[in-house]
Amino acid sequence: MRLLLLALAAAGATAAEPQGSLLGAALGSGRGASTLSLPMQIVLLLTALTLLPAALVSLTPFLRITVVLHFLRQALGTQTTPSNQVLLGMALFLTLLVMQPVLADIYEQSWRPLERGEITAAQALERARQPLHAFLLRYVREKDVAMLLEISKTPPPATPADLELRILIPAYVLSELKTGFQIGAVLFLPFLVIDLVVASVTLSVGMVQLPPVMISAPFKVLLFVLVDGWNLVVGSLVKSFY
Repeated sequence: MRLLLLALAAAGATAAEPQGSLLGAALGSGRGASTLSLPMQIVLLLTALTLLPAALVSLTPFLRITVVLHFLRQALGTQTTPSNQVLLGMALFLTLLVMQPVLADIYEQSWRPLERGEITAAQALERARQPLHAFLLRYVREKDVAMLLEISKTPPPATPADLELRILIPAYVLSELKTGFQIGAVLFLPFLVIDLVVASVTLSVGMVQLPPVMISAPFKVLLFVLVDGWNLVVGSLVKSFY
C-alpha cells in the first residue's frame, strides 16, 4: 500500500515537472537509463495499476484468508452475515499486516535507491523481485511446482532460488487454494456435527414444521461466540504465515 501511494504521488508530481523527470526517479536518468516520454510513463503506470488487484488477490495471503472466511460463513449458516464488504476488508488489513515486512524490504532495497537515482529501473525490479520470490517460495508446495515445470516443459532449477516467477506464481496460487480448502474443511466439522444432532432430534420427535438448519443456526452461532471463534480463526490464520 505504501508503494502504491508513493507511485501515485510521484505520478502526480511528474505532471508539473519537466519531461526529464520520470516518477521522481523511477525510470529517469539513473546511471545511463533512457528516459521515456511522459505519455508512455502514464500508460505504463495505468497498466500497472490495472494489474494491481490481480496481484493483491493472487500473490498475497489475501487468497487464503478470503477462502477460509468464506468457508466459515457457510459453516455458520448465517448467509450474508458478515457481509462481503466486511470479510474483504478484514482480509485486506490482515494481508497488509502479514505483508508489511515484505513491503518494507521492497521499499528499502528497491524504491529508495531508485528514487535517489542510484540504480536503474531494471535493477530496481530485480531487487523488488527477491523479497517477493522468497515470500512465495516459503508457502509453495513442491508437488505443484513439479507439475507446472512438467506442463511448461521447463528443466528443474538447480536451487529453489533459481525458480522463475512464471512457475512460482501459479504454484503459489494452487498451494494456497489447497491450504484454504483444508482449513475450511476442518472448520466445517464441528458445525456439521451440530447440524446432524439437531436433525436427528427433530426427526425423532416428529418436528417437521421447521427445517433443521433453522433450528441449528442459533446453536452454531452460540458455540462460535462461546469459544471466541473470531479470535481463534483470525489468530490461527495470521500465525500460519509466520
